[in-house]
Amino acid sequence: MTVRKSTIAASAFLLAAGSLLGACKTTGELDESGGITAVRTACPTVAIPASTGDVTVFDPATSRDASAVDVTAVLTKLRSICTDSGDDILTTVTFSVEGRRSRTEGARDVTLPYFVTVVQGGSAVIAKRIGRATLHFEPGQARASVQGTGSATVSRAAATLSPEVRKTLTEKRRAGDQEAAVDPLSRPEIRAAVLRSTFEALVGFQLTSEQLKYNATR
Repeated sequence: MTVRKSTIAASAFLLAAGSLLGACKTTGELDESGGITAVRTACPTVAIPASTGDVTVFDPATSRDASAVDVTAVLTKLRSICTDSGDDILTTVTFSVEGRRSRTEGARDVTLPYFVTVVQGGSAVIAKRIGRATLHFEPGQARASVQGTGSATVSRAAATLSPEVRKTLTEKRRAGDQEAAVDPLSRPEIRAAVLRSTFEALVGFQLTSEQLKYNATR
């Protein structure tokens, strides 16, 4: 599965789904009442959080002049495989780190830290691992790339909606009924339950506060 960059937020996922089903309908299928059903999966959404998909290293480190740019790198080609056949849901991610250096004399290794984080409900970090990707530049070579991997584990029980919540979300509503005009996700307890069972596996460069500020403001 190819994934895209996104901010850390589950609200967009919630607003995109008019109905959330266990996995018994086809995405975009029209139901009998004319509504659209959406399939909800226990596998976490995999994404690159905003401002963490690239990194710039300066030399000297305190300068922000274009002439001081030493190495730049981007995290790209992020893909995931989800295995959800057991009590735990395992998501394996692969990606590429593509780098470029300004000065090409001599061979050089540049090691860049990256993170794989599991986020629950759009904001609660429940697990985080730090890895390292090393770019190797040959003499005279300006560009280099390296493959990276990571994994995220989520409890199936935590990612599964209760029968009561699923019933509320999937029950048939007749046109004209008072409850037909009310989105079940507008009920705080239903929205909170869906958020609690929604997970993201986020991958990005482990940036310093200065690097993050540079990415966010440039």
